[in-house]
Amino acid sequence: MTTTELWCDRCGEPASAAHPGCAAARQLEPPRFCPQCRRRMKVQVLPVGWSALCVEHGEMRG
Repeated sequence: MTTTELWCDRCGEPASAAHPGCAAARQLEPPRFCPQCRRRMKVQVLPVGWSALCVEHGEMRG
């Protein structure tokens, strides 16, 4: 199954627009919005990484 990102995972705006600030912050921060449905995710930052949970699409880890 292929996933198409429709939304920016940092600010929640359409991914087709330019997001230079989001691209820079993405290097250091976990995603805050689900890229598939634009819902705000529950994010937990740990010393060894992060996990983000979307109620619709499940968990992502990094």
